[in-house]
Amino acid sequence: MPYCTQCGSEVTEIDRFCRRCGTAQPATGPSGQRRPPASSTSSISPRAASILCYVPWMGWIASLYVLATDRFRTDRDVRFHAYQGLYLFVAWMLVHYVVGFWQNFLPGPDLPFDKLFEILILILWIVMLVKTSKGERFSIPVVGEVAERSL
Repeated sequence: MPYCTQCGSEVTEIDRFCRRCGTAQPATGPSGQRRPPASSTSSISPRAASILCYVPWMGWIASLYVLATDRFRTDRDVRFHAYQGLYLFVAWMLVHYVVGFWQNFLPGPDLPFDKLFEILILILWIVMLVKTSKGERFSIPVVGEVAERSL
């Protein structure tokens, strides 16, 4: 068991700082080998990363994170889900802002087309959450084709 270089209290091999005094610990383990740097994506599985890309209204953050990290650069399935989740969010934004805006200015019956399309996109998000959690790769007709080309 390694000990703190400052106060002598016990620290684990992966501790970067002492829990008691807060002193930075050397980057080597007890065997003298260099510890690999901790990565925020090292603990997330590819399936979990794919699922997070379809969280309604917030999946775009996970999608951008997956596309920006080196860990998933060669994993085509995870990148496909990231692109598809991102494009699904863009479709929701277009419906919400563009269709909703123009619907207010068009004459005729006041039918909530924008809300119907938003509900359809919400249902697609939920379906993709379920399919991705089961490990299935499902391609949404237009969005999936664009995501496939983005790979």
